[in-house]
Amino acid sequence: MLDDVFRDEWGRVLATLVRLLGDIELAEDAAQEAFVAAAERWPRDGEPVNPTGWLIATARNRAIDRIRRERTLNEKTRQLNWAMVEPPEETMNEATIFPDERLELIFTCCHPALALDAQVALTLRTLGGLSTEEIARGFLVPFETMSKRLSRAKHKIRDAGIPFAIPPDHLLTERLEAVLAVLYMIFNEGWGGGRVDLASEAIRLGRALVELMPDESEPRALLALMLLNDSRREARFRNGELVLLDDQDRSLWNKQQIAEGRALLERVLALQGGGAYAIQAAIADLHLEQPRDWQEITLLYSALARLTGSPVVEVNRAIAVAETDGPEAALELLDELPLNDYRYFHSTRADLLRRLGRNAEARVAYGRALTLASTDPERRFLEGRLLELRPQTAADWEELWTSTLDELKQIVEREPEDAP
Repeated sequence: MLDDVFRDEWGRVLATLVRLLGDIELAEDAAQEAFVAAAERWPRDGEPVNPTGWLIATARNRAIDRIRRERTLNEKTRQLNWAMVEPPEETMNEATIFPDERLELIFTCCHPALALDAQVALTLRTLGGLSTEEIARGFLVPFETMSKRLSRAKHKIRDAGIPFAIPPDHLLTERLEAVLAVLYMIFNEGWGGGRVDLASEAIRLGRALVELMPDESEPRALLALMLLNDSRREARFRNGELVLLDDQDRSLWNKQQIAEGRALLERVLALQGGGAYAIQAAIADLHLEQPRDWQEITLLYSALARLTGSPVVEVNRAIAVAETDGPEAALELLDELPLNDYRYFHSTRADLLRRLGRNAEARVAYGRALTLASTDPERRFLEGRLLELRPQTAADWEELWTSTLDELKQIVEREPEDAP
């Protein structure tokens, strides 16, 4: 019971406490004490009528008691003076109805003054309620590294006076884009790395954002995109091995998520949404159709490329162009892109070369992708491709060496540009 309350209410409780107390660290400590108190009392006395109000009131009172004891923290005491007067302390109890201030907390965590990795970690900690250990594990960094990252971010919010507020209208669009980018980055860390907990957490935070901003189309579009992609979760791996979309068992796809994603997308269109996430959600929806409409997918990727100017989008457009105009045309698009350190650029290029029968070049490209791969299933998939293309004859070996030497020559030619 309490686990469900924690999962559902942590973000709302903490957001209210941050506004009341003016300090994220103090608010976190107070919230944790309140949840500990709830774990002790609720099984014995029963859950209160207003669990959220009980937690907030208990946490606030604990924080005030702590500050009163720590007389050296005069500045924090002054910050709390208004909170102890308005409303009066004796009237703030478990029956008090508190406004939902998670939206303010989201914008605070994703403030541009904070580094992107700090924005991501702080959002997961404050809104998602994930522990420092869980966040560190999700991003494959040591606990100490993540702990310091979170601490620095909280101190910067306090010391720089970053406001706990929704941005003014003239900044809202830009700031909302930053919030959506953080949520999508969290999702992709889970999706691309197979860490389902992060992907699920991003979806949960996406739902909260849609609830808090019901008239904005792009939060709905992002949620639709995440749901449509996540619907294939159970089919993406088989016995630990990566399964490409065309080879996936469609009976394993989550039909409820697909239906919800499509309903959200319809609402986005009703709101006349045409942003980047709306286009990506429409593409994700088309990828679930059989057969896929590659002409429409290509048109949508072209629109997305014009909108974003992203070379990564161009990689995806090239994949679609390969289906409409052939791998040679797609390869021409790829070879113009400055993405030497992007693993999917090399794996896509390798696949196009393989389809063209240029196996030696394909092996080099697969090898480059393998050096950049970040998960074991991806590495095994690329190793399998390399095994399929292993040289069989003397001519194959000669072609491989020639291609490898050409690649090394290109690397050497690039080096002077990077030299100090």
